[in-house]
Amino acid sequence: MSANLCSAPALASYAARAETSRGRQHAEPAPAERSEFQRDRDRIVHSTAFRRLEYKTQVFVNHEGDLFRTRLTHSIEVAQISRGIARILGLNEDLAESIALAHDLGHTPFGHAGQEALNDCMKSHGGFEHNLQSLRTVDLLEEHYAAFDGLNLTFETREGILKHCSRANAERLGELGVRFLEGTQPTLEAQLANLADEIAYNNHDVDDGLRSGLITLEQLDAVPIFAANRREVERTWPGLAGRRLIHETIRRMINQMVLDLSARTRENIAAAGVATLADVRAAPRLVAYSDELQPRLRELKRFLRDNLYRHYQVLRMTNKARRIVTDLFDAFMAEPQLLPPQYQARGRDGMARAIADYIAGMTDRYAIKEHRRLFAVGEIH
Repeated sequence: MSANLCSAPALASYAARAETSRGRQHAEPAPAERSEFQRDRDRIVHSTAFRRLEYKTQVFVNHEGDLFRTRLTHSIEVAQISRGIARILGLNEDLAESIALAHDLGHTPFGHAGQEALNDCMKSHGGFEHNLQSLRTVDLLEEHYAAFDGLNLTFETREGILKHCSRANAERLGELGVRFLEGTQPTLEAQLANLADEIAYNNHDVDDGLRSGLITLEQLDAVPIFAANRREVERTWPGLAGRRLIHETIRRMINQMVLDLSARTRENIAAAGVATLADVRAAPRLVAYSDELQPRLRELKRFLRDNLYRHYQVLRMTNKARRIVTDLFDAFMAEPQLLPPQYQARGRDGMARAIADYIAGMTDRYAIKEHRRLFAVGEIH
C-alpha cells in the first residue's frame, strides 16, 4: 500500500484543530505525544459509562441474544464510519471519533423505550433527553480524577455530543448553548458524526432485524435502496444466499450512503465558499445527503419503523421496559432512602434528577434485577 494511503491526509482549512481548541472547563497541562482530541477519545474509552454500553440495548434487549448489537458495538461502528468520512473530507478524524464514541453515553437502558419512559417521569422536573444526559455524564457524573468531576473534555467534543437542545436548556449551558440560541452550526466533525450515527443504525437494524427473523428478505424487496443493492450482489455473485448475501448487500448500502454524503458535503462546502472553521459555524448545515438519496433513506426508515420497531414482539419488550423504568422512578421518588447512598447525597440538589442519573446509568440487566429486588416477592437483597 502506498504511503499516502497509510498516513493521515493534511487537514482541510475548515477542519477543527486540536491546537486551536477552545479548551477544557478545567485547565490542564497539554498532553504528551498525543493531541487534545486523542486525549478526549482515550478518556471516553476508559470511562465507566462507555463500558456500560456493552449491556445497553440498541433494538433488542441485551439478554435476547449474543449476536445483536448493543450501544457499545453501535458506538464503535459509528466511530468507524465517522473516521472514514472525516478522512475523505480532510476533517479531524480524532475529533469525529471522540464525538461518535461519546454520543450515547447518557442513553438509558432499553433504548428509546427507556428514554421515553424516563422523560415522561421527569416531565415536571425538567424532562430527560439522552444527548443532554451524555453531556452531563462527561461533565459531572464520571468520577475518575482528583481535580474535577467528569472527564473534562474539550469544548469541541462536548459541543458535538449535544446534537440538539431546547432554548430553555441552551440558556443554562453558557458557551455551549450559544449556537442553539443564535442558530449557528457546530464543527463539520460534529455534523458528520450525527449522520454517521444514522448510517450505522439504519443499516445495522436491518441486519439485526433479519437475524432475529422479525423481518424478511422478501419484505425488504419493497425497499428500493435495499432491493437495488441486493440485485447488484446477485449479478456479481449468482446463487449467493444466507448471511453472505445480507452482508454483501448491507455493506454496499453503507458504502453508497458514505460516498453520497461525502460528495454532497463537498459540493455544499464549495457552494457556501467555506474556507475556515468560522465559516463553517456561520454557514447553513453543510453535511448532508444528495436530493436523490434522501427519499430512499426515508423509505428505509419508514420500513424499519413499521415492520421492526413496531413489530409486536418488540413492542411487548418495550412495554415491559417502560414499566420497569416507571416503576423504579416512582418507587425511588416515594422512598428516596431506597437509593444507594451516593445518589441520596446527590439528591440534595434535586432528588428527581439524581434518580434519573441512577436509572439512566443502569444496564438492561441491572434495571431488570433492581426491579426484581424492589418488587418481586421473596427478593430481600
